[in-house]
Amino acid sequence: MSDQPDGLFSVEDQIVLLTGGSRGIGAAIAKGFASRGARVIICGREMETLQNAAAGMRGKHPVRPWQCDIAKPKEIQKMVAGTENEVGPIDTLVNVAGVNRRKPALEMSEEDFDFILDINLKGAFVVSQAVGKGMVERGKGCQIHIASLTTDRPLTHVLPYSTSKAGIGQMTRALAQEWGPHGVRVNALAPGFILTDLTQKMWSFPEMQAWADANTPQKRLGTPEDMVGTALFLASPASQFMTGQILYVDGGFNAGWTWPIPANSQ
Repeated sequence: MSDQPDGLFSVEDQIVLLTGGSRGIGAAIAKGFASRGARVIICGREMETLQNAAAGMRGKHPVRPWQCDIAKPKEIQKMVAGTENEVGPIDTLVNVAGVNRRKPALEMSEEDFDFILDINLKGAFVVSQAVGKGMVERGKGCQIHIASLTTDRPLTHVLPYSTSKAGIGQMTRALAQEWGPHGVRVNALAPGFILTDLTQKMWSFPEMQAWADANTPQKRLGTPEDMVGTALFLASPASQFMTGQILYVDGGFNAGWTWPIPANSQ
């Protein structure tokens, strides 16, 4: 048996644009693509953070940082046009950029709502549309949106975030329907509860840890690196007949409910 790769799961030399690629899940996925020979461009709002992240991503091609606030459509158009002019046609888009503010609905301001939706949903769509235009014209391409457990059901005190991620799920399906005939695949990756720098404080509370352990069959929080394999799969030829799908990578959280039924109740 040959020990040479057959290319089924290869992303080598793909041009991959990642929004929110400087930290957390985005940085882990970007690093995963770069280490497997892809030509990676990461975007975010802070150039220094992007440059530091890119410097730590090793691969066949240097990772290109690109400063862009995806809440601003003009910056998106400039980024996509610049990427395609300087690097080449984008093969895969990974839409990771997202924000959140946790507070009760009655305390959520209009500014809070707009801030979250403008990045998580509107910004994601504008990036998808800008990149999708070239993909449709070329008759090929792959887009991966980052959904959430809240795509399926909301969590308390994160109403705008839950709303945005439900929208990402529907956007994924709608774009898959429209662009499928043009050779463009659109799928979503839905992470479970992931331990990052931004969520570390929340998960440090014992009651939160106990709740997560009780409801996650694998009995642990996820890591950004847990998302890499699914993203690579969705971008590779191995998933060429998949589109419009939301893949939950959540340690089994979405498989069902855990409840404290007494052992002697049967």
